Amino acid sequence: MTKVCPEIEDMTLPEPVTTVSADVSFASNHFPTYKLGPDNQIVEEPKEDEKGPSVQDTVEKESELLSDQHKRLSVRDLASKFDKNLAAAVTLADEAKLKEVASLEGHVMLKKLRDALEYMRGRMDGQNKEDVEKAISMVEALAVKLTQNEGELIQEKFEVKKLGNFLKQASEDAKKLVNQEKSFACAEIESARAVVLKLGEAFEEQERSSEASRAQGPDVEKLVEEVQEARQIKRMHHPTKVMGMQHELHGLRNRLQEKYMNSIKLHQEIKRAEESKSCPFVLEGTQSLGSCLRICVSSDNATDLSSCSIQWYRAACETSRREAISDANQSVYAPEPFDVGRILQADILSNGQKVTVTTDGPIDPDSCLQSRVESLMRKSNSEFNVVISQMNGQDYASRTHVFTVGKTRIKLSRGWITKAREIYSTSMQLCGVRGNIKAPARALFWQPRKSLTFILTFESEQERNTAITLARKYAFDCNVTLLGPDD
Repeated sequence: MTKVCPEIEDMTLPEPVTTVSADVSFASNHFPTYKLGPDNQIVEEPKEDEKGPSVQDTVEKESELLSDQHKRLSVRDLASKFDKNLAAAVTLADEAKLKEVASLEGHVMLKKLRDALEYMRGRMDGQNKEDVEKAISMVEALAVKLTQNEGELIQEKFEVKKLGNFLKQASEDAKKLVNQEKSFACAEIESARAVVLKLGEAFEEQERSSEASRAQGPDVEKLVEEVQEARQIKRMHHPTKVMGMQHELHGLRNRLQEKYMNSIKLHQEIKRAEESKSCPFVLEGTQSLGSCLRICVSSDNATDLSSCSIQWYRAACETSRREAISDANQSVYAPEPFDVGRILQADILSNGQKVTVTTDGPIDPDSCLQSRVESLMRKSNSEFNVVISQMNGQDYASRTHVFTVGKTRIKLSRGWITKAREIYSTSMQLCGVRGNIKAPARALFWQPRKSLTFILTFESEQERNTAITLARKYAFDCNVTLLGPDD
Protein backbone atom coordinates (compact mmCIF):
# COMPACT_ATOMS: atom_id res chain seq x y z
CA MET A 1 0.00 0.00 0.00
CA THR A 2 1.41 3.37 -1.00
CA LYS A 3 0.83 6.55 0.90
CA VAL A 4 -0.69 9.38 -1.07
CA CYS A 5 -0.42 12.90 0.27
CA PRO A 6 -2.18 15.85 -1.34
CA GLU A 7 0.08 18.40 -2.99
CA ILE A 8 -0.61 21.97 -1.94
CA GLU A 9 0.20 24.37 -4.70
CA ASP A 10 0.85 28.05 -4.26
CA MET A 11 -2.22 29.95 -5.40
CA THR A 12 -2.66 33.61 -6.11
CA LEU A 13 -5.81 35.63 -6.33
CA PRO A 14 -7.19 35.63 -9.87
CA GLU A 15 -7.04 38.86 -11.78
CA PRO A 16 -10.39 40.57 -12.56
CA VAL A 17 -12.12 38.84 -15.44
CA THR A 18 -12.73 41.03 -18.46
CA THR A 19 -15.70 39.08 -19.82
CA VAL A 20 -19.26 39.43 -18.52
CA SER A 21 -22.39 37.28 -18.64
CA ALA A 22 -25.66 38.60 -20.04
CA ASP A 23 -28.01 37.43 -17.32
CA VAL A 24 -28.92 40.99 -16.14
CA SER A 25 -30.57 43.70 -18.18
CA PHE A 26 -30.67 47.34 -17.19
CA ALA A 27 -33.97 48.85 -18.22
CA SER A 28 -33.22 52.20 -16.60
CA ASN A 29 -30.38 54.31 -15.25
CA HIS A 30 -31.01 53.07 -11.69
CA PHE A 31 -29.34 50.15 -9.93
CA PRO A 32 -31.80 47.19 -10.37
CA THR A 33 -33.43 45.20 -7.59
CA TYR A 34 -32.65 41.48 -7.86
CA LYS A 35 -32.39 38.25 -5.87
CA LEU A 36 -30.45 34.98 -6.24
CA GLY A 37 -32.46 31.99 -7.50
CA PRO A 38 -31.50 28.30 -8.01
CA ASP A 39 -27.82 27.66 -8.90
CA ASN A 40 -27.01 31.29 -7.92
CA GLN A 41 -28.79 32.63 -11.02
CA ILE A 42 -29.87 36.28 -10.82
CA VAL A 43 -33.66 36.75 -10.96
CA GLU A 44 -35.12 40.19 -11.43
CA GLU A 45 -38.22 41.23 -9.54
CA PRO A 46 -41.08 42.89 -11.42
CA LYS A 47 -41.12 46.66 -11.19
CA GLU A 48 -44.19 48.53 -10.18
CA ASP A 49 -43.02 51.80 -11.59
CA GLU A 50 -40.14 53.37 -13.52
CA LYS A 51 -38.49 54.83 -10.44
CA GLY A 52 -36.96 51.69 -8.78
CA PRO A 53 -35.10 51.43 -5.42
CA SER A 54 -32.24 53.61 -4.33
CA VAL A 55 -28.60 52.68 -4.82
CA GLN A 56 -28.03 52.63 -1.06
CA ASP A 57 -30.63 49.87 -0.55
CA THR A 58 -29.18 47.84 -3.38
CA VAL A 59 -25.62 48.08 -2.01
CA GLU A 60 -26.83 46.98 1.44
CA LYS A 61 -28.56 43.91 -0.02
CA GLU A 62 -25.43 43.03 -1.98
CA SER A 63 -23.33 43.27 1.18
CA GLU A 64 -25.72 40.97 3.06
CA LEU A 65 -25.53 38.36 0.29
CA LEU A 66 -21.74 38.49 0.33
CA SER A 67 -21.76 38.04 4.12
CA ASP A 68 -24.00 34.95 3.78
CA GLN A 69 -21.64 33.52 1.17
CA HIS A 70 -18.74 34.05 3.58
CA LYS A 71 -20.56 32.16 6.38
CA ARG A 72 -21.26 29.15 4.14
CA LEU A 73 -17.57 28.40 3.80
CA SER A 74 -17.42 26.54 7.17
CA VAL A 75 -15.46 23.25 7.13
CA ARG A 76 -16.44 21.88 10.53
CA ASP A 77 -18.51 19.07 9.00
CA LEU A 78 -15.62 17.94 6.83
CA ALA A 79 -13.21 17.96 9.77
CA SER A 80 -15.70 15.92 11.80
CA LYS A 81 -15.74 13.26 9.07
CA PHE A 82 -11.93 13.07 9.15
CA ASP A 83 -11.98 12.60 12.94
CA LYS A 84 -14.62 9.82 12.75
CA ASN A 85 -12.56 7.84 10.25
CA LEU A 86 -9.45 8.27 12.38
CA ALA A 87 -11.38 7.02 15.43
CA ALA A 88 -12.47 3.96 13.44
CA ALA A 89 -8.83 3.16 12.66
CA VAL A 90 -7.90 3.49 16.35
CA THR A 91 -10.73 1.09 17.25
CA LEU A 92 -9.39 -1.51 14.82
CA ALA A 93 -5.93 -1.16 16.37
CA ASP A 94 -7.39 -1.74 19.85
CA GLU A 95 -9.13 -4.89 18.62
CA ALA A 96 -5.81 -6.17 17.26
CA LYS A 97 -4.22 -5.59 20.70
CA LEU A 98 -6.98 -7.61 22.37
CA LYS A 99 -6.39 -10.49 19.95
CA GLU A 100 -2.66 -10.33 20.77
CA VAL A 101 -3.39 -10.63 24.52
CA ALA A 102 -5.68 -13.63 23.89
CA SER A 103 -2.94 -15.31 21.83
CA LEU A 104 -0.42 -14.82 24.67
CA GLU A 105 -2.83 -16.39 27.16
CA GLY A 106 -3.24 -19.36 24.80
CA HIS A 107 0.53 -19.93 24.74
CA VAL A 108 0.65 -19.85 28.54
CA MET A 109 -2.19 -22.36 28.85
CA LEU A 110 -0.60 -24.72 26.29
CA LYS A 111 2.74 -24.51 28.14
CA LYS A 112 1.07 -25.44 31.45
CA LEU A 113 -0.84 -28.30 29.80
CA ARG A 114 2.32 -29.71 28.21
CA ASP A 115 4.19 -29.57 31.53
CA ALA A 116 1.34 -31.44 33.20
CA LEU A 117 1.38 -34.11 30.50
CA GLU A 118 5.16 -34.47 30.75
CA TYR A 119 4.79 -35.02 34.50
CA MET A 120 2.12 -37.67 33.87
CA ARG A 121 4.20 -39.43 31.22
CA GLY A 122 6.97 -39.95 33.74
CA ARG A 123 4.56 -41.70 36.09
CA MET A 124 2.70 -43.79 33.48
CA ASP A 125 3.65 -46.93 31.62
CA GLY A 126 2.20 -49.18 28.94
CA GLN A 127 -0.90 -48.09 27.07
CA ASN A 128 -1.49 -45.08 29.32
CA LYS A 129 1.98 -43.75 28.54
CA GLU A 130 1.30 -44.00 24.80
CA ASP A 131 -1.96 -42.07 25.23
CA VAL A 132 -0.15 -39.35 27.16
CA GLU A 133 2.50 -39.13 24.42
CA LYS A 134 -0.25 -38.74 21.81
CA ALA A 135 -1.80 -35.98 23.90
CA ILE A 136 1.60 -34.23 24.12
CA SER A 137 1.99 -34.39 20.32
CA MET A 138 -1.50 -32.90 19.90
CA VAL A 139 -0.64 -30.05 22.30
CA GLU A 140 2.56 -29.35 20.35
CA ALA A 141 0.56 -29.28 17.09
CA LEU A 142 -1.88 -26.81 18.66
CA ALA A 143 1.04 -24.63 19.77
CA VAL A 144 2.41 -24.58 16.19
CA LYS A 145 -1.01 -23.66 14.81
CA LEU A 146 -1.44 -20.95 17.44
CA THR A 147 1.95 -19.52 16.44
CA GLN A 148 0.84 -19.40 12.80
CA ASN A 149 -2.39 -17.60 13.74
CA GLU A 150 -0.37 -15.17 15.85
CA GLY A 151 1.77 -14.36 12.79
CA GLU A 152 -1.36 -13.59 10.79
CA LEU A 153 -2.67 -11.34 13.56
CA ILE A 154 0.63 -9.47 13.70
CA GLN A 155 0.46 -8.85 9.94
CA GLU A 156 -3.13 -7.57 10.27
CA LYS A 157 -2.09 -5.31 13.15
CA PHE A 158 0.71 -3.87 11.00
CA GLU A 159 -1.71 -3.15 8.14
CA VAL A 160 -4.25 -1.50 10.44
CA LYS A 161 -1.56 0.66 12.06
CA LYS A 162 -0.27 1.66 8.63
CA LEU A 163 -3.77 2.67 7.52
CA GLY A 164 -4.31 4.63 10.74
CA ASN A 165 -1.11 6.63 10.23
CA PHE A 166 -2.09 7.33 6.65
CA LEU A 167 -5.59 8.52 7.67
CA LYS A 168 -4.08 10.78 10.33
CA GLN A 169 -1.69 12.37 7.84
CA ALA A 170 -4.45 12.71 5.25
CA SER A 171 -6.71 14.38 7.83
CA GLU A 172 -4.06 16.97 8.71
CA ASP A 173 -3.24 17.70 5.05
CA ALA A 174 -6.92 18.02 4.16
CA LYS A 175 -7.58 20.49 6.98
CA LYS A 176 -4.62 22.63 5.87
CA LEU A 177 -5.82 22.60 2.28
CA VAL A 178 -9.40 23.49 3.27
CA ASN A 179 -8.24 26.42 5.40
CA GLN A 180 -6.12 27.70 2.53
CA GLU A 181 -9.02 27.43 0.09
CA LYS A 182 -11.27 29.20 2.56
CA SER A 183 -8.84 32.12 2.87
CA PHE A 184 -8.63 32.43 -0.93
CA ALA A 185 -12.43 32.44 -1.20
CA CYS A 186 -12.78 35.09 1.49
CA ALA A 187 -10.23 37.26 -0.32
CA GLU A 188 -12.19 36.95 -3.58
CA ILE A 189 -15.45 37.86 -1.83
CA GLU A 190 -13.87 40.90 -0.17
CA SER A 191 -12.57 42.01 -3.55
CA ALA A 192 -16.03 41.62 -5.10
CA ARG A 193 -17.58 43.57 -2.21
CA ALA A 194 -15.12 46.43 -2.77
CA VAL A 195 -16.05 46.50 -6.47
CA VAL A 196 -19.77 46.65 -5.58
CA LEU A 197 -19.24 49.54 -3.13
CA LYS A 198 -17.21 51.39 -5.70
CA LEU A 199 -19.97 50.95 -8.28
CA GLY A 200 -22.60 52.12 -5.77
CA GLU A 201 -20.71 55.37 -5.27
CA ALA A 202 -20.41 55.78 -9.01
CA PHE A 203 -24.17 55.30 -9.50
CA GLU A 204 -24.97 57.88 -6.81
CA GLU A 205 -22.88 60.36 -8.71
CA GLN A 206 -24.71 59.41 -11.90
CA GLU A 207 -28.11 60.05 -10.24
CA ARG A 208 -27.11 63.62 -9.27
CA SER A 209 -26.44 64.51 -12.88
CA SER A 210 -28.84 62.52 -15.06
CA GLU A 211 -28.08 64.61 -18.13
CA ALA A 212 -24.37 63.92 -17.80
CA SER A 213 -25.02 60.18 -17.35
CA ARG A 214 -26.97 60.04 -20.64
CA ALA A 215 -24.04 61.68 -22.39
CA GLN A 216 -21.68 59.13 -20.86
CA GLY A 217 -23.58 56.00 -21.99
CA PRO A 218 -20.45 53.92 -22.78
CA ASP A 219 -19.10 54.50 -19.27
CA VAL A 220 -22.35 53.23 -17.73
CA GLU A 221 -22.18 50.05 -19.82
CA LYS A 222 -18.63 49.50 -18.58
CA LEU A 223 -19.77 49.79 -14.96
CA VAL A 224 -22.57 47.31 -15.65
CA GLU A 225 -20.00 44.86 -17.00
CA GLU A 226 -17.91 45.24 -13.85
CA VAL A 227 -20.97 44.48 -11.67
CA GLN A 228 -21.73 41.34 -13.62
CA GLU A 229 -18.04 40.42 -13.50
CA ALA A 230 -18.06 40.60 -9.68
CA ARG A 231 -21.14 38.40 -9.52
CA GLN A 232 -19.58 35.89 -11.90
CA ILE A 233 -16.46 35.64 -9.71
CA LYS A 234 -18.67 34.79 -6.74
CA ARG A 235 -20.60 32.10 -8.67
CA MET A 236 -17.53 30.49 -10.24
CA HIS A 237 -15.82 29.75 -6.90
CA HIS A 238 -15.89 25.97 -6.27
CA PRO A 239 -13.73 24.12 -3.70
CA THR A 240 -12.55 21.44 -6.19
CA LYS A 241 -9.55 20.31 -4.13
CA VAL A 242 -11.71 19.76 -1.06
CA MET A 243 -14.07 17.57 -3.13
CA GLY A 244 -11.07 15.60 -4.37
CA MET A 245 -9.94 14.95 -0.81
CA GLN A 246 -13.44 13.78 0.12
CA HIS A 247 -13.43 11.25 -2.73
CA GLU A 248 -9.96 10.05 -1.74
CA LEU A 249 -11.00 9.62 1.88
CA HIS A 250 -14.13 7.73 0.80
CA GLY A 251 -11.98 5.34 -1.24
CA LEU A 252 -9.64 4.73 1.71
CA ARG A 253 -12.58 4.00 3.98
CA ASN A 254 -13.95 1.48 1.48
CA ARG A 255 -10.56 -0.25 1.20
CA LEU A 256 -10.29 -0.47 4.99
CA GLN A 257 -13.78 -1.96 5.26
CA GLU A 258 -13.04 -4.44 2.45
CA LYS A 259 -9.84 -5.60 4.13
CA TYR A 260 -11.63 -6.08 7.43
CA MET A 261 -14.39 -8.14 5.77
CA ASN A 262 -11.81 -10.26 3.92
CA SER A 263 -10.08 -10.99 7.22
CA ILE A 264 -13.34 -12.16 8.81
CA LYS A 265 -14.17 -14.27 5.75
CA LEU A 266 -10.71 -15.86 5.83
CA HIS A 267 -11.13 -16.90 9.46
CA GLN A 268 -14.55 -18.38 8.68
CA GLU A 269 -13.14 -20.38 5.75
CA ILE A 270 -10.31 -21.75 7.90
CA LYS A 271 -12.80 -22.81 10.54
CA ARG A 272 -15.10 -24.41 7.94
CA ALA A 273 -12.18 -26.27 6.32
CA GLU A 274 -11.15 -27.75 9.67
CA GLU A 275 -14.70 -28.91 10.34
CA SER A 276 -15.13 -30.49 6.87
CA LYS A 277 -12.02 -32.70 7.15
CA SER A 278 -13.99 -35.32 9.07
CA CYS A 279 -17.11 -35.11 6.81
CA PRO A 280 -17.33 -37.84 4.11
CA PHE A 281 -19.69 -35.76 1.93
CA VAL A 282 -19.35 -32.38 0.21
CA LEU A 283 -21.75 -29.97 -1.46
CA GLU A 284 -20.86 -29.06 -5.05
CA GLY A 285 -22.34 -26.46 -7.38
CA THR A 286 -22.66 -22.69 -7.61
CA GLN A 287 -24.51 -21.41 -4.56
CA SER A 288 -26.75 -18.94 -6.39
CA LEU A 289 -30.21 -18.77 -7.92
CA GLY A 290 -30.38 -20.61 -11.24
CA SER A 291 -27.78 -23.24 -10.32
CA CYS A 292 -28.05 -26.82 -9.02
CA LEU A 293 -26.54 -28.11 -5.75
CA ARG A 294 -25.36 -31.73 -5.63
CA ILE A 295 -24.19 -33.88 -2.68
CA CYS A 296 -21.03 -35.83 -3.58
CA VAL A 297 -18.88 -38.38 -1.78
CA SER A 298 -15.49 -37.00 -0.68
CA SER A 299 -14.03 -40.15 0.88
CA ASP A 300 -13.45 -43.67 -0.47
CA ASN A 301 -14.78 -45.12 2.78
CA ALA A 302 -18.07 -43.19 2.63
CA THR A 303 -21.39 -44.98 2.16
CA ASP A 304 -23.06 -44.88 -1.25
CA LEU A 305 -25.63 -42.06 -1.45
CA SER A 306 -28.26 -44.41 -2.92
CA SER A 307 -28.50 -46.20 0.42
CA CYS A 308 -28.65 -43.01 2.51
CA SER A 309 -31.62 -40.98 3.68
CA ILE A 310 -31.42 -37.28 2.68
CA GLN A 311 -33.45 -34.25 3.81
CA TRP A 312 -32.84 -30.63 2.73
CA TYR A 313 -33.45 -27.63 5.03
CA ARG A 314 -33.40 -23.84 4.71
CA ALA A 315 -32.36 -21.45 7.51
CA ALA A 316 -31.97 -17.69 7.92
CA CYS A 317 -28.45 -18.10 9.34
CA GLU A 318 -26.13 -20.85 10.52
CA THR A 319 -27.34 -20.80 14.13
CA SER A 320 -31.03 -20.03 13.67
CA ARG A 321 -33.96 -22.42 13.62
CA ARG A 322 -34.25 -24.21 10.28
CA GLU A 323 -37.26 -25.54 8.41
CA ALA A 324 -37.50 -28.71 6.33
CA ILE A 325 -38.15 -28.44 2.56
CA SER A 326 -40.94 -30.88 1.80
CA ASP A 327 -40.21 -33.58 -0.84
CA ALA A 328 -36.56 -32.41 -1.05
CA ASN A 329 -35.02 -35.82 -0.28
CA GLN A 330 -32.69 -36.35 -3.25
CA SER A 331 -28.97 -35.75 -3.62
CA VAL A 332 -29.72 -32.90 -6.05
CA TYR A 333 -31.60 -29.69 -5.22
CA ALA A 334 -32.12 -26.56 -7.36
CA PRO A 335 -32.61 -23.35 -5.30
CA GLU A 336 -35.73 -21.30 -6.07
CA PRO A 337 -36.45 -17.58 -5.45
CA PHE A 338 -37.77 -18.33 -1.94
CA ASP A 339 -34.29 -19.64 -0.99
CA VAL A 340 -32.47 -16.39 -1.89
CA GLY A 341 -30.77 -14.89 1.18
CA ARG A 342 -31.03 -18.14 3.14
CA ILE A 343 -28.57 -20.91 3.95
CA LEU A 344 -29.31 -24.41 2.64
CA GLN A 345 -28.43 -27.54 4.61
CA ALA A 346 -28.81 -31.26 3.92
CA ASP A 347 -28.91 -34.02 6.56
CA ILE A 348 -27.52 -37.39 5.36
CA LEU A 349 -28.47 -40.41 7.50
CA SER A 350 -26.18 -43.41 6.92
CA ASN A 351 -25.81 -46.50 9.16
CA GLY A 352 -27.44 -44.71 12.06
CA GLN A 353 -25.09 -41.70 11.80
CA LYS A 354 -26.22 -38.25 10.65
CA VAL A 355 -23.92 -35.96 8.67
CA THR A 356 -24.89 -32.37 7.74
CA VAL A 357 -23.53 -30.43 4.77
CA THR A 358 -24.27 -26.74 4.37
CA THR A 359 -23.65 -23.92 1.93
CA ASP A 360 -20.80 -21.48 2.57
CA GLY A 361 -23.27 -18.61 2.88
CA PRO A 362 -26.73 -17.41 1.81
CA ILE A 363 -27.92 -18.20 -1.72
CA ASP A 364 -27.03 -15.30 -4.03
CA PRO A 365 -29.79 -13.68 -6.18
CA ASP A 366 -29.90 -13.42 -9.96
CA SER A 367 -28.81 -9.88 -10.91
CA CYS A 368 -31.12 -9.71 -13.95
CA LEU A 369 -34.21 -11.31 -12.35
CA GLN A 370 -35.59 -8.22 -10.59
CA SER A 371 -35.41 -5.97 -13.67
CA ARG A 372 -37.06 -8.62 -15.88
CA VAL A 373 -39.91 -9.14 -13.39
CA GLU A 374 -40.52 -5.38 -13.15
CA SER A 375 -40.71 -5.08 -16.94
CA LEU A 376 -43.17 -8.01 -17.22
CA MET A 377 -45.43 -6.65 -14.45
CA ARG A 378 -46.32 -3.74 -16.74
CA LYS A 379 -48.19 -6.25 -18.91
CA SER A 380 -51.51 -7.93 -18.09
CA ASN A 381 -50.21 -11.43 -18.99
CA SER A 382 -46.79 -13.03 -19.45
CA GLU A 383 -46.27 -16.17 -21.55
CA PHE A 384 -43.54 -18.81 -21.19
CA ASN A 385 -42.79 -21.82 -23.40
CA VAL A 386 -42.78 -25.07 -21.37
CA VAL A 387 -42.84 -28.85 -21.77
CA ILE A 388 -44.97 -31.07 -19.50
CA SER A 389 -42.56 -33.58 -17.89
CA GLN A 390 -45.04 -35.16 -15.45
CA MET A 391 -48.77 -35.00 -14.93
CA ASN A 392 -50.35 -36.29 -11.70
CA GLY A 393 -47.06 -37.97 -10.77
CA GLN A 394 -46.76 -39.91 -14.06
CA ASP A 395 -44.21 -39.26 -16.83
CA TYR A 396 -45.77 -37.32 -19.67
CA ALA A 397 -44.35 -36.76 -23.16
CA SER A 398 -45.72 -33.61 -24.76
CA ARG A 399 -44.97 -30.89 -27.23
CA THR A 400 -44.32 -27.29 -26.32
CA HIS A 401 -47.11 -25.63 -24.33
CA VAL A 402 -47.68 -22.04 -23.24
CA PHE A 403 -47.64 -21.25 -19.51
CA THR A 404 -49.49 -17.93 -19.06
CA VAL A 405 -49.11 -16.01 -15.77
CA GLY A 406 -51.79 -13.34 -15.37
CA LYS A 407 -52.76 -10.87 -12.68
CA THR A 408 -55.72 -13.01 -11.51
CA ARG A 409 -55.09 -16.54 -12.84
CA ILE A 410 -52.63 -19.00 -14.40
CA LYS A 411 -53.30 -20.96 -17.59
CA LEU A 412 -51.56 -23.89 -19.34
CA SER A 413 -52.55 -24.38 -22.98
CA ARG A 414 -51.46 -25.42 -26.44
CA GLY A 415 -53.24 -23.59 -29.22
CA TRP A 416 -56.96 -23.68 -28.50
CA ILE A 417 -56.61 -26.69 -26.15
CA THR A 418 -56.45 -25.69 -22.46
CA LYS A 419 -54.87 -28.14 -20.02
CA ALA A 420 -55.60 -26.07 -16.89
CA ARG A 421 -56.86 -22.60 -16.06
CA GLU A 422 -57.31 -21.59 -12.43
CA ILE A 423 -57.53 -18.34 -10.46
CA TYR A 424 -55.24 -17.79 -7.47
CA SER A 425 -56.59 -19.67 -4.44
CA THR A 426 -55.37 -21.29 -1.22
CA SER A 427 -55.47 -24.74 -2.86
CA MET A 428 -52.99 -23.69 -5.56
CA GLN A 429 -49.29 -24.56 -5.04
CA LEU A 430 -46.27 -23.34 -7.04
CA CYS A 431 -42.55 -23.90 -6.35
CA GLY A 432 -39.34 -25.21 -7.86
CA VAL A 433 -39.25 -28.95 -8.48
CA ARG A 434 -37.83 -30.98 -5.56
CA GLY A 435 -37.96 -34.56 -6.82
CA ASN A 436 -35.65 -36.65 -8.99
CA ILE A 437 -36.08 -35.20 -12.47
CA LYS A 438 -33.93 -34.19 -15.39
CA ALA A 439 -32.78 -30.52 -15.37
CA PRO A 440 -34.26 -29.61 -11.93
CA ALA A 441 -33.02 -26.00 -12.21
CA ARG A 442 -35.44 -25.48 -15.14
CA ALA A 443 -38.38 -27.46 -13.72
CA LEU A 444 -41.42 -26.11 -11.84
CA PHE A 445 -44.06 -27.88 -9.72
CA TRP A 446 -47.62 -26.53 -10.18
CA GLN A 447 -50.80 -27.74 -8.51
CA PRO A 448 -53.78 -25.77 -9.93
CA ARG A 449 -56.19 -27.70 -7.68
CA LYS A 450 -56.01 -30.68 -5.34
CA SER A 451 -56.77 -33.31 -8.02
CA LEU A 452 -54.29 -32.07 -10.64
CA THR A 453 -50.49 -31.57 -10.58
CA PHE A 454 -47.90 -30.75 -13.24
CA ILE A 455 -44.13 -30.66 -13.50
CA LEU A 456 -43.19 -28.16 -16.22
CA THR A 457 -39.74 -27.72 -17.79
CA PHE A 458 -38.87 -24.20 -19.03
CA GLU A 459 -36.41 -23.19 -21.74
CA SER A 460 -33.92 -21.72 -19.22
CA GLU A 461 -33.32 -21.36 -15.50
CA GLN A 462 -34.05 -17.62 -15.61
CA GLU A 463 -37.44 -18.21 -17.28
CA ARG A 464 -38.45 -20.62 -14.49
CA ASN A 465 -37.40 -18.25 -11.69
CA THR A 466 -39.11 -15.32 -13.44
CA ALA A 467 -42.39 -17.25 -13.70
CA ILE A 468 -42.26 -18.25 -10.00
CA THR A 469 -41.50 -14.70 -8.81
CA LEU A 470 -44.13 -13.14 -11.09
CA ALA A 471 -46.87 -15.60 -10.04
CA ARG A 472 -46.13 -15.07 -6.34
CA LYS A 473 -46.31 -11.28 -6.68
CA TYR A 474 -49.68 -11.46 -8.48
CA ALA A 475 -51.01 -14.00 -5.94
CA PHE A 476 -49.91 -11.76 -3.06
CA ASP A 477 -51.96 -8.93 -4.57
CA CYS A 478 -54.94 -11.35 -4.41
CA ASN A 479 -54.19 -12.17 -0.71
CA VAL A 480 -52.86 -15.64 -1.63
CA THR A 481 -49.44 -17.07 -0.76
CA LEU A 482 -48.00 -19.48 -3.36
CA LEU A 483 -45.57 -22.01 -1.83
CA GLY A 484 -44.72 -25.69 -2.14
CA PRO A 485 -46.41 -28.68 -0.48
CA ASP A 486 -46.45 -28.44 3.34
CA ASP A 487 -44.47 -25.15 3.30
